[in-house]
Amino acid sequence: MDATTIIDTLRPLVAGAALEAAPSVDFPTIVVPRERIAEVCRALRDTPELGFTYLSDLTAADFHPREPRFEVVYHLVRLGVRDFPAAGDNPAPARVRLKVRVSGDAATLPTVAGVFPNANWSERELFDLFGLVFEGHPDLRRILLPDEWEGHPLRKDYPVQVKVPVQTHEMLQLTAEEFAANIDRQRSALGQPPRGDAGARS
Repeated sequence: MDATTIIDTLRPLVAGAALEAAPSVDFPTIVVPRERIAEVCRALRDTPELGFTYLSDLTAADFHPREPRFEVVYHLVRLGVRDFPAAGDNPAPARVRLKVRVSGDAATLPTVAGVFPNANWSERELFDLFGLVFEGHPDLRRILLPDEWEGHPLRKDYPVQVKVPVQTHEMLQLTAEEFAANIDRQRSALGQPPRGDAGARS
């Protein structure tokens, strides 16, 4: 099933949505209008001939200074399990990628957590790291960084705050005797008897 076939199936289900196929080297990719993403996900999940019942990944990319700045990317999977999601179904496994373009000035889009509950944590991660706001999310707050953290580290204009000069080191070379002495020190610290000389075995 290619992107054009999926779009043709979706058009009557999501009336008026400007869906477009995007170039891809692996599986069908469709660009979805920001305000219609939840509807499109629901149609992909609930329509028997589509049956994309699993959200396997939800991520984003920042293309600053381009506008629209962000692309939010959804990977959906049709598992290809007989009699799932309904009795009599026997679909072939398939994948589809959805892309939503989001402006940097108004970095908001609807949540899909009501369609795919596992989107909850992924959307929180994108809020935390990119500053994307998912409207209607049940608990939109940081998930990786402390609440008092300022800014969103995966934005391309996020300032680098730590400046450490580059350091290079020579490889550490030990003789057999030095290596054995290190082992003995570690064994002693653990309350174990020393191994003795480098050739001894405990």
